[in-house]
Amino acid sequence: MAIRLGDNQYGKAEVRLVHINRDTDVHTIKDVNVTSQLRGDFEAVHTKGDNAHCVATDTQKNTVYAFARKYGVGAIEDFALRLARYHVDTFEQVHGARQEIEEYTWTRAATAEGPHNHSFVRDGRETRTTVVVKDGAEETVISGLEGLTVLKTTDSEFHGFPRTEYTTLAETTDRVMATDVKARWRYIGTDIDWDKTYASIRAILIETFADHHSLALQQTLWEMGKAVLEAHPEVAEIKFSCPNKHHFVVDLSPFGLDNPNEVFFASDRSYGKIEATIERDDAPAAGRVWETVPGFI
Repeated sequence: MAIRLGDNQYGKAEVRLVHINRDTDVHTIKDVNVTSQLRGDFEAVHTKGDNAHCVATDTQKNTVYAFARKYGVGAIEDFALRLARYHVDTFEQVHGARQEIEEYTWTRAATAEGPHNHSFVRDGRETRTTVVVKDGAEETVISGLEGLTVLKTTDSEFHGFPRTEYTTLAETTDRVMATDVKARWRYIGTDIDWDKTYASIRAILIETFADHHSLALQQTLWEMGKAVLEAHPEVAEIKFSCPNKHHFVVDLSPFGLDNPNEVFFASDRSYGKIEATIERDDAPAAGRVWETVPGFI
């Protein structure tokens, strides 16, 4: 029997970086979390403890900070591509790189005189994400968002599902539907206006959720994904992993009160978890890039 080293990668995880652009009196802020991982000729470090080819994880961390100073951050996709290309092009033993970035959004503090020049307010839990995978010359960008909480008070139904001896859920033609949208989409190519495209996709997701009359959260995710692909030919596929944030009508009859869909119990668990991939049938193959993006089918 032969024992061998299988797939491997290593790097520095969750490098916290805040970059402030002070070129004018109106400052801008980029708040990101960067994970850098390298792939390549690293067998000796695993099997022999020979570090000659091992680019230290601390070096990868410092590269993140140095690049922020030299080039700024800009769109997180561009920053991730810059880091991936540097590592693959600089070190002969590095054949591939994976750069993952989360961006936390800040908005300008509102004052009587308007948006403040250098004070900011953190925007909830919503996070912008990207994963760049570079294998030799091949580059793949997967971007997305999570923590985008949306809710509609009507235009949502759920009925016609199988009923068994264990079914207690009542059918409804008018319900509250809410979810935390967690989505990732794979781009075709890298010559893309990342910020503009991200803003457009985010707007499409929200607008479709709002306007679509839903018969199930599954159907809503399909419509949201389809709308993104129809509007953006540069997107090969989009994946969703979304909880159904249940709102149950409270029975107020013991108190002599009716409840015409006005008072709800917002349950945080258990919850439905809906996952789906909407894809183009002619899109280039994804290869193994999704294997490193946990939480999506």
